[in-house]
Amino acid sequence: MRTTMRRAVTAAGTAVAVTAVLAAVPGTATAGPTAAPAADPVRVEVEVPGPEHGTVAGSGHRRVPARGKARPAGTLSPAERSADGEVRRLIGKGPTADRLDIVVVGDGYTAAELGAFRTDAKEIWEELAAVEPYATYRNLFNVWTVDAVSKESGVSGDPGQGVVRDTALGSSFWCDGIERLLCVDQAKVDSYVAKAPEADLVVVLSNSSKYGGAGYNEPSPTLGYEGISTASAGNDRSGQVAIHETGHSLGKLADEYFYPGYPGYEQYSGPEPADSNISVLGAGALAAQKTKWHRWLGETSPDGGTVGAYEGGGYFVKGLNRPTDNSLMRVLGKPFNLPGVEAMIAGFHRHARPVTPVTEPGRTLRPGQSVKIEVPKLKAADGRRMKIRWYLDGKELTGLAGRTEVPVAKLAGRLADGRKHKLSVAVQDRTPAVRDPKVAAAMKAVVHWKVRL
Repeated sequence: MRTTMRRAVTAAGTAVAVTAVLAAVPGTATAGPTAAPAADPVRVEVEVPGPEHGTVAGSGHRRVPARGKARPAGTLSPAERSADGEVRRLIGKGPTADRLDIVVVGDGYTAAELGAFRTDAKEIWEELAAVEPYATYRNLFNVWTVDAVSKESGVSGDPGQGVVRDTALGSSFWCDGIERLLCVDQAKVDSYVAKAPEADLVVVLSNSSKYGGAGYNEPSPTLGYEGISTASAGNDRSGQVAIHETGHSLGKLADEYFYPGYPGYEQYSGPEPADSNISVLGAGALAAQKTKWHRWLGETSPDGGTVGAYEGGGYFVKGLNRPTDNSLMRVLGKPFNLPGVEAMIAGFHRHARPVTPVTEPGRTLRPGQSVKIEVPKLKAADGRRMKIRWYLDGKELTGLAGRTEVPVAKLAGRLADGRKHKLSVAVQDRTPAVRDPKVAAAMKAVVHWKVRL
């Protein structure tokens, strides 16, 4: 987002739908979903952001063409082709195997505007990183930018439906007849994303101040990333839309809003949803059955109020409950609620590890050498750190707790027998924001080396 255009996002902001649990989501004639034509299998489901100053009920999801109009061959000049596709590390310094990698690609930026794109990319990352749990875990991320050179500045559909511009990714408002739905050509996006070292999430920033976006939350079958969020670089709400989308792609969270007054969505009567943040159960039943967000019941949540079971969610007015009244999964500008924060942290750790071995694992080390690791620093308000424990042949070396470098000579008194021994380090994130034991167990990594004197 360009700083000059940024304004505070209010709690009365809009939400965007993201899950595919329903065959169709109700909406207005310009926002509701339509079935994909049987003769056109190359369509993907996308999220439609709600009206810029309206209610959450105006959002929904649709199936739209995955491909846009191809750019004519030879459009770029030699100088433009030289700049096209350049990859830069914007944030982070960890190896891709141990970090969650976000790739940001711009559309509608000419070669002369690539500097503005990188500024926009940094600003949207800073907005993302200001929201918990991103704020605490920002050092778990790498952010990459990929330059996509467009022949024309801006994107199609801005300011009017009839405007067509020659851009690298084919970004266009008025997608499927919805003004605020900002679609891209996925094949073109993938061609640029593939240039980055790794991609777990993708953000496409369009060179526009018009409100809009889209959420492509189906995992990429070829590149493996969890989803694409499109957003306008110059609009004050775009960052919030992108953050909400990551609630679906990373947190696997359902939408917590509902559609009053839409036939068919007055009462849910189906089975218990798989999503962790909606349930047919009330607070008492959640506690009795020890399921879903039962560990958080009664706690004060960052989005306001107490965690309980609030009627309405997953698009239905009745029959489904949500953990809190107004989390980010219902209203833009709000924080994630406590169960949502836990789900997001679980998503972070699916892609990132809490330890990076600097000393090659598995190698045999001798006196005079050291074992070194790197552990990402948390930005936790309570000063909390990752817990580091060292072990020799499975026995904890309590005197080495918390260290990121261990000289082999310190083990000399224990290893004078000339045999090989196994030195291990276990690093675990012990955040109080996670109460589910299964999630907590996945937030630990162990590395091994051999040592001999």
